[in-house]
Amino acid sequence: MPLHPTAQRVQDHLQALGLEAEVRELADSTRTAQEAADAVGVELGQIVKSLVFVAADEPVLCLCAGDRRVDVGKLGEGVRQAKADEVRSATGFAIGGVPPLGHDPPLRTVVDASLRRFETVWCAGGTANAVFPVDVEALIAALPAAEVREIS
Repeated sequence: MPLHPTAQRVQDHLQALGLEAEVRELADSTRTAQEAADAVGVELGQIVKSLVFVAADEPVLCLCAGDRRVDVGKLGEGVRQAKADEVRSATGFAIGGVPPLGHDPPLRTVVDASLRRFETVWCAGGTANAVFPVDVEALIAALPAAEVREIS
């Protein structure tokens, strides 16, 4: 069965980057980190939350472990969580399906260092029930401009 066009777009981007990752569409929702962890049978921390914030009117994508919360203060002064329409405008994806990469144009990205606790992490694949597993270091390497630091 072919992937949903949005999930296929993410798969195509993963392949273009040379990442060995396959987008999977599941029967169950993966919209929240807990739903995704339950659906794929992994620890909550292995789920990557792709969260969009706004800093100085510019979107910032934060990749955070599912068992952590972003400390907005660690992102800087005047940073706020993006509204749903801002998320879609910045990423091209709806909340619950935002992948960690493949945005046009690419977003400034901050990766929570706590993700490095895991060898493999699971990311949203473009829709509310699409996910993909990826080696965490390969993911970070595919985001050459990303800052990796403690943000939770």
